[in-house]
Amino acid sequence: MSSNPLKVALLAQAGPARDRLREAIEAAGAQCVLESDPQEIDPADVPTSEAKVVLVALDPQTEDALEAFDEVLADPDVEVIYEEASLAAAREGWDMARWQRHLVAKMQSHGDVLPPGTEQEAPEPGQSTRFDHISSDAGDAPEREWQGGSAAPAETTNPFDPVFAETADQESGHVPVFEPGDVADGLDLSLTLDPVVDNEDAAAVEASAEPRSPATAVASDEEGEAAGRFGVLTLDDGSAPLVSGDSEESDDRLARDIVELEERISGLTLVDDSPRKEPEHARGAVLVLAGLGGPDAVRQLVAAMPAGFPRPVLIQQRLDGGRHDRLVAQMQRATELPVRLAEADQYAMAGTVYILAEELGIDVSDAGIRFQTGSELVASLPSSDSAVLLLSGTDPSVVDATLRLGWAGALVAGQSADGCYDATASAALASRGGDTATPAELAQRLGERWPA
Repeated sequence: MSSNPLKVALLAQAGPARDRLREAIEAAGAQCVLESDPQEIDPADVPTSEAKVVLVALDPQTEDALEAFDEVLADPDVEVIYEEASLAAAREGWDMARWQRHLVAKMQSHGDVLPPGTEQEAPEPGQSTRFDHISSDAGDAPEREWQGGSAAPAETTNPFDPVFAETADQESGHVPVFEPGDVADGLDLSLTLDPVVDNEDAAAVEASAEPRSPATAVASDEEGEAAGRFGVLTLDDGSAPLVSGDSEESDDRLARDIVELEERISGLTLVDDSPRKEPEHARGAVLVLAGLGGPDAVRQLVAAMPAGFPRPVLIQQRLDGGRHDRLVAQMQRATELPVRLAEADQYAMAGTVYILAEELGIDVSDAGIRFQTGSELVASLPSSDSAVLLLSGTDPSVVDATLRLGWAGALVAGQSADGCYDATASAALASRGGDTATPAELAQRLGERWPA
């Protein structure tokens, strides 16, 4: 342990969840200066312990007791990390080791979540970047190799991505090596054109058939290929008679054209070209999707949201047991914005955070955004005035619909891999050109897009 270890306060009921969190504190090389059930201590004990990080295991009894700790946990000098007690107690083996590394990274404020043994030495100047033998926690997965030039291609998966390092073995048994300039053996890339006309022969035939006057010889030597294929191009269809500019007939025709033009002009009327008022469309909303590991990210997001935000914020967080009413209470303690549980046939109000059950969607009309059971969620949003944020644990199946909304004008982004427990959806979004950022940075982008 270092001479100045990080001081951590652990608020949790006695049991397996508290034991797992204590192990994570020890793995981080931190000092547990306070370990107690929040129902049994005074809130003032937390600042007295001089803890810089407060680790909370959430369960129904703890959540009720935390109301007395609101002022203490709101201290900007204290980092608060929430974990679901039931999930922390249920994790075992590889899943527990992975969760522990992410928790340690949160406490130490860094993004290094790779398992031991995957560290890479920095390449010497001028040496090509090479990453060999990236393997998962399981230890029995086949080795894989990635090789590139001096810098990784923009579309290549980042081997330092914790999701890639720990889940690639589940998705693929091998990542093939590709050298720049590689071409499949036997593949003929030459382009062969079936000539329609031989240009030189065509020119000879045309020259012998009839002599060309200067007026018709419009194709230059550099245009010979186009002329050989298509002949000489002209705008004259041959229907107009050729007349001399000095003839009397030409003067009469010009006079008739002028009279006809004046008659047409005299018959014109003014047209109202003022812009027409289109029907007003319903305003959009911010949709936040999250799953495993998401409550903490959602809490960080709403905590950084500006007061008076002019759009409704719709949060669909997948929960074991579906206790969304408990999530409402958690989020209300983190933000000044009102937090409500969305109900069917209810209209979304601007500046309000709504927690949506998984079966709830939305219906958009001129009257506004109304919650409706069984309706679409992502696809129903007005693209020009909406945002979709993919946080930890989001179902990757929504990435396609999210991208389509982004191409139509919506603000679309995912949670960055640093501190993200499950970044599968965000990584898929980023691989196809989407942006990623921390929850606090995402809240800042929302404030810039829709100023209060």
